[in-house]
Amino acid sequence: MDIFTFILEIIGTVAFASSGAMLAIEKKMDIFGVNILGATTAVGGGIMRDVILGVTPPTAFAQPVYILFAIITSTLLFAIVYTNPDIIHSKIKNKFYDKVMLWCDTVGLGIFTVVGIQTASRHVTDDNAFFFLFIGVLTGVGGGVIRDIMASETPYILVREVYASASIAGGIVCIVCRSTIGEAAGLVLGLIVTVVIRALAAHFHWNLLRIH
Repeated sequence: MDIFTFILEIIGTVAFASSGAMLAIEKKMDIFGVNILGATTAVGGGIMRDVILGVTPPTAFAQPVYILFAIITSTLLFAIVYTNPDIIHSKIKNKFYDKVMLWCDTVGLGIFTVVGIQTASRHVTDDNAFFFLFIGVLTGVGGGVIRDIMASETPYILVREVYASASIAGGIVCIVCRSTIGEAAGLVLGLIVTVVIRALAAHFHWNLLRIH
């Protein structure tokens, strides 16, 4: 694994662990629950990716540095809120909480989408763009789905603005650019597209069609 990809994965791990831990704190879970939800959010998508790709044991267990970073992040957030409970109960809590969740989810989504595609391309010799895209999106949204189910929430990807669609768009850009201008450029551009679309969708409240 190259250092660039490793750094991206660590950033994504911290971002997703933060979103899981924040939701657990919001649900008044204890420190164990906060750590479990944070770690599950951070590595859940990657574990599902590795199971499909036949990577055993999954990277999260073969290289526990990711779970370690998730636990450190979750414990730190718990300690901050535990020693400053007004943070979660203040009048600005809702606005602050929503922004943290948005950006942690957005950054994690973008990073794990492109890293998932890169991982799939290195384990499957066939140039199967649909499969690569599927693995990328699964890696990006999988941990968040598990987080929401464990916290008794409707999965984020089913009810909030454009989310999985941003992952799909970024994944397509990543796959196309990888084969035309290089792997590194594909990763960066795919990440940027995912983050920008997701951020714009949240800001302007873009939604897919639904029945009211």
